Amino acid sequence: MAKILITGGTGLIGGYLIKELSEKGHAIRLFSRNPDKSTLFPTFFWDIKNNQIDEKAFEGIDTIIHLAGANIGASKWTIDRKQEIIASRVYSANLLFRKCKELNIKLKAFISASGIAFYGNNPTTHTFVEGDPAGNDFLAEVAKKWEAAANKFNELGARVVTLRTAIVLAKEAEALSKMVTPIKLGIGAPLGRGKQYMPWIHINDLVNMYPLAIERENINGNYNAVAPSHINNTAFMKTIASALNKPFFMPNVPTFVLRAALGEMADLVLKGNKVAPKRFVEEEHFQFEFVDLKSALESVL
Repeated sequence: MAKILITGGTGLIGGYLIKELSEKGHAIRLFSRNPDKSTLFPTFFWDIKNNQIDEKAFEGIDTIIHLAGANIGASKWTIDRKQEIIASRVYSANLLFRKCKELNIKLKAFISASGIAFYGNNPTTHTFVEGDPAGNDFLAEVAKKWEAAANKFNELGARVVTLRTAIVLAKEAEALSKMVTPIKLGIGAPLGRGKQYMPWIHINDLVNMYPLAIERENINGNYNAVAPSHINNTAFMKTIASALNKPFFMPNVPTFVLRAALGEMADLVLKGNKVAPKRFVEEEHFQFEFVDLKSALESVL
């Protein structure tokens, strides 16, 4: 049984993951800016901006799961917003590192979320795997800095694992809701050219990857947390419409309209990359519960 400290535990992934880990018998504790609004698990205060953290949270832990990070799609990417996106991931990891080093915490593993944006928003047909280099756009830079902060824990003798995660399909997922709403209203359409790839993963498969990363000591380094099938934006949107039994006939939403509305953040939907979970499949023989997008969508819509 692992004794796990989780950041971002009240978010989408964290909510599902805590349930999965507790059912497996692991001991869970959380960080929160509002510990009085705690869950059923011990919750401790931290404040990243002011470098404040409750040292009691570290007593006896052997694993940290770092999920904390500002929602990248919540608002336009102004200079201040970009800094907030980076700080919420990188500064928080740095704060954890400094405190673990100061308290001489003997961690077995530091497991961090990351994103498939590491490879850059790339419209080519190349299939990215874990050994491919990073991209050079904003979100790729975020992922590189996020992973670099996680890798510092190697200095403390911890095994470091990063899960480069795709769009998560879950009932509460905000990104999915934004795609579903216009289709429910009968005005769904492909975005931009519609040919950009949209890697995804069902929440059940994602939360099954984290316990493996804890329990299997051979798991180390970077892993793509994506479903093994590939689909572009047009097919993705059509599949949502099919799962909802809704028509899908509107013309593509022009690129310039999305750019005008979202600014640089439009890259989230206008560009994409084709990513494969090579290490999970070939090294860990991971059995996906959801490989087909339609069945995955039907399970959450």
